[in-house]
Amino acid sequence: MIPHDDRGLLLGDGLFETLLARDGVLMRLEAHLDRMAAGCAVLGLPAPDRGEATVLMRRALAGVEAPRVAVRLTLTAGSGGRGLDRPTPVAPRLFATAAPSAIPDQPARLALARTRRNDGSPAARIKSLSYLDNVLARAEARSVGADEAVMLNSRGEIACATAANIFWVSEGRLWTPALDCGALAGIARGEVMARAQGLGIEVAVARAGPQALERAQAIFLTNSLIGLRPVAAFGDRVLAPHPLADRLALN
Repeated sequence: MIPHDDRGLLLGDGLFETLLARDGVLMRLEAHLDRMAAGCAVLGLPAPDRGEATVLMRRALAGVEAPRVAVRLTLTAGSGGRGLDRPTPVAPRLFATAAPSAIPDQPARLALARTRRNDGSPAARIKSLSYLDNVLARAEARSVGADEAVMLNSRGEIACATAANIFWVSEGRLWTPALDCGALAGIARGEVMARAQGLGIEVAVARAGPQALERAQAIFLTNSLIGLRPVAAFGDRVLAPHPLADRLALN
């Protein structure tokens, strides 16, 4: 049980990573643990012991019978007194959960969200527990019949989807928002960029408004669970299937 004074529960003070387990194997394990350690450095928290984290995730995974499982590792800043200041010393709390994760059987439909991504916050560049803006943006998308929301930053530039990085194809290149737009350095994002470059496809990072998606030949979403998911519509605009989707697929 999580106690009522846990700082992750009360203040969103902590981090998480979501891994894909395929046929019982935790995929990209070291990359996810590396990113959590980097996030801990940003938040001033001690990084979790990798052995303990792996044991917790495998224990959670063992309780789910499915070929594809989403395993979430959560680290909170532990219990603390009332107010914002952390206790000294900090005693982080680490736990893992798991649930079946099916591959979406249809391309995604995107809607532009009014809720903005705070690109000036360090939380935009780590897997923070503070995900309320993403929750609100996803609810906006669902309310108009879309699967995912495109989130813009404070300057009106494309940042990300609520739970994925965004790519688009235009002018013979593969584009994705620059990290300082408020995009997370997604693990799948990095793999898609590397794969594209290995195939001789030029990859560019951009500061671009939503007009770039309105003009794009194709749009893709990426994260560790879905790999690469094509987009079938952005608002009222319908997008045809694009051959790059199969060439860049991860899972």
